Amino acid sequence: MVKRTYNIDIVLHALSDPTRRQVIERLGIGPASVSDLAAPFSMAMPSFMQHLDILESSQLIYSEKTGRVRICYLNSNPFSVMESWLQVQKSLWETRLNQLDSFLLKTKGKKI
Repeated sequence: MVKRTYNIDIVLHALSDPTRRQVIERLGIGPASVSDLAAPFSMAMPSFMQHLDILESSQLIYSEKTGRVRICYLNSNPFSVMESWLQVQKSLWETRLNQLDSFLLKTKGKKI
């Protein structure tokens, strides 16, 4: 089995746009055709396809063509990479805030 790696910078860039986030949210419900995904947005299809290209290149989604219809699917694997990174950041900041809290309690009422 091939282990894929996901570049967090590319994933975060892909998610930085509200249109792309809405597409991800919609695909969280289940697969959808490109035309169904594009329907809520008032933009030309070529512009919308650029958003899908960015999402596919970041590996957040993938698509398959069935006849004349392209169906898009959510790939949840890159989200686990982001979740791991965020967990490390959360732990780091919780430790720092606990250290600050301890320092402030020790120095309460003392002149520094």
